[in-house]
Parts: sequence; structure tokens; C-alpha cells
Amino acid sequence: MSKPIPRFKNEDEEREFWSENDSSEYLNWENAERALFPNLKPSTKAISIRLPESLLDAIRQLANERDVPYQSLIKIYLQERIEEDFKARHLPSGG
Repeated sequence: MSKPIPRFKNEDEEREFWSENDSSEYLNWENAERALFPNLKPSTKAISIRLPESLLDAIRQLANERDVPYQSLIKIYLQERIEEDFKARHLPSGG
């Protein structure tokens, strides 16, 4: 039998509770179903970054060739590189 999930006053209280408690004590994960949220957009935060003008010009040129905004291309490049580094660190080395 699972423990009852407490009522929370706000999201911060709930976040703290789940960071300190094992959800398997409160939920039967064997009965869980995968949920998809196709319209859910991740929250974003604006930042300021200084780039050499030549680098920014190159990014803008590549973005123009791909017909995408240059900020989107920067995000794509960052995501691809992070995924590459993550895989390199977490895959067994072959040798």
C-alpha cells in the first residue's frame, strides 16, 4: 500500500518534498503510463553574451544560408555540442 501524498501549499513546498522523498513510496510506478506533452515549451531565460564580431558574422551567414534566425542556430549548435560531450563522457571507451 502506498503512502498518501500530502497536500502542498505551493509549488516550492511540493518541489522540496519530492527532492527529499522517494516517489516509489507514494506511487505505484508499475501502473504508470507514459504521457506526452507536445505543446509544452521549456522555460527560457534571456542572457547576454559577448562574441567577437567575426564569429557573430559567421554565425549570421550560416543562419542565413539555413534560413533560420541566428539565435536559433546558436541554440542548435550548443545543444548538439552538449549532447556530443555528454555521450563522450557516459559511453564506455572502446579500447
